[in-house]
Amino acid sequence: MSATISATPTYVEEVDAIIEAMQGYIEGGRTGSGEAMKPTFHDDATIFGYVGPDLFAGPIQGLYDWNDENGPATDMVSRFTSIDVVGTAASVRLDTDNWTGHRFTDFFTLVKFDGQWKVLSKVFYLHP
Repeated sequence: MSATISATPTYVEEVDAIIEAMQGYIEGGRTGSGEAMKPTFHDDATIFGYVGPDLFAGPIQGLYDWNDENGPATDMVSRFTSIDVVGTAASVRLDTDNWTGHRFTDFFTLVKFDGQWKVLSKVFYLHP
């Protein structure tokens, strides 16, 4: 019995590629480096969510700036709680505990550009 290699990635291969693509985001949080996060996101990506009563919204540069100011989250723990993939579109839910004392649930939408998964939007919930 021989294995057939398909030119089209399988669902499992795509999920693995998405998890790999998200590692820059997680590493950027741990190190407090917005620069480390940048490869995860498309240049035109956006962020939306509430910090208390205030809407945090706009270009993804706001996340990089916040992360740089917030500093390293060396004790941060993250888990992918869902990943849905259909063709070149995907959504990811990532739950993170102890991001410098904060707990987040993040929802990401991704698109595969030229074989690379990139985040187009991050919508977050900051747990009280």
